This record gives sequence, C-alpha cells and structure tokens, in this order.
Amino acid sequence: MTAATGWLGRIAGIAGLLLCALAVVARITGHYTLGGFQVGTLLEAGIAGLAAGCFLLLWNAGGARSP
Repeated sequence: MTAATGWLGRIAGIAGLLLCALAVVARITGHYTLGGFQVGTLLEAGIAGLAAGCFLLLWNAGGARSP
C-alpha cells in the first residue's frame, strides 16, 4: 500500500503540473478555451492534481515512519 500511494502521488503531481503548464501556455497564446473547457477550469484541475499528489506523498511518508 505504501508503494502504491507513493506512485499515485507522483503520477497525480506530474499530471497536475502538466495540466497547469498546458493551461498557462494556452492562455498566454490567447486561447480562452481548450478542448471545450475554459482555461481557468483546466488550471484549477491542475492545482487539484498537485494538491492530491502532495496529500498522497505525505500520506505515504507518514505511513512509512509509523510503527
């Protein structure tokens, strides 16, 4: 379980970071929508992915140290 939460945290964090970067690049180039979604919504989804990744990695670190 510990290894799974670590990997899920990394995957969620990387996906969130990529989604945030995509939203920023799309907005800088002048697009307000991307794939039918507003760019602000994609940015918020990326932030949620980063937060979920941080939570899972912290949960993983806490579980590894407890007896």
